[in-house]
Amino acid sequence: MPTRQMDPREYDWSRVVFDHVHLRVADLAASRTFYATVLEPLDVPLLLDMPELVAFANLALSADGEPSARVHIAFAAPSEDAVDAFHATALAAGYRDNGAPGPRAYGPYAAYVLDPDGNNVEAVHRDRNAA
Repeated sequence: MPTRQMDPREYDWSRVVFDHVHLRVADLAASRTFYATVLEPLDVPLLLDMPELVAFANLALSADGEPSARVHIAFAAPSEDAVDAFHATALAAGYRDNGAPGPRAYGPYAAYVLDPDGNNVEAVHRDRNAA
């Protein structure tokens, strides 16, 4: 059976498709600080803070294995201003830039930074009213 394909501009990006993502990290404390910092402008709350597991909404972090590598994770932002704030906050805290805020050729407005393990973390805003 062939996979159904559709134009990304027509997809309902508000649809929940993942329950959660779990990253293994080298240093749980450093990763907790990173994600707490960069997710604050996106209003993503810390839900679980235990010595062996940290969770920010649908993102779980633990240091119980080899660190996840070369992961790209994108957080939905409510506005372009929130994307800008995500990026500015990360850089002000000394984290590494991986792509300045701006419109992307594939549609949304996005910005990228690297987490302490080198994973690409994105804030993305899709204008649901655009044609």
